[in-house]
Amino acid sequence: MKLKSLLPALALLLPISSLAEESLFNGKNLDQWRIDSKSKATHWTVKDGTIHCQSDPKKAGSLLWTTKEFTDFTLTLEFKNGEGTIDSGVMIKRAKDQIQIGISGSLKRDLTASPYIPGKGYPVEGKEAIAAVKPKGWNTLKIEVKGSTYKTWLNGVEGITYTSDTAIPKGPLGLQLHGNRDMSISFRNIKITEKK
Repeated sequence: MKLKSLLPALALLLPISSLAEESLFNGKNLDQWRIDSKSKATHWTVKDGTIHCQSDPKKAGSLLWTTKEFTDFTLTLEFKNGEGTIDSGVMIKRAKDQIQIGISGSLKRDLTASPYIPGKGYPVEGKEAIAAVKPKGWNTLKIEVKGSTYKTWLNGVEGITYTSDTAIPKGPLGLQLHGNRDMSISFRNIKITEKK
């Protein structure tokens, strides 16, 4: 029997641990997202296949949420720091648990790829990953979520492994514009692979 004819049968024997990679941004508009903002200004725009975020004159905060919810997954995205003091992040299933991008408002230093957990602050810091930040270039952030455990990588450098006290069964993912900041940041190539 030829190998080609065996492939379908072999595929059935292999465990399926994840679904296909899915793009969370179509490069054209924010149809896969919803904006949660404290002001009526438009912080989020799309141009040239990139999501741009710019603070408004009132420095109001804003969150851009996926319309879809997720459980366990691997998320990869590219971000590029713009002007000002960058304080952004990726919200994990709720507007509390976050993987930081940029400068911590409380600690006044770059904690990119580190988790911020309300009540605990930054319980783990990925110093090697933070050192890999390209201040003016595109950076690749990878976040793996399994149950209440988060793992991060920045530009291929391992960041943190952190297990939260609370497992959040399911929720959307968010991009953050922190309030009281005059800043801009861009995102592109936002992709997710859900785990079984």
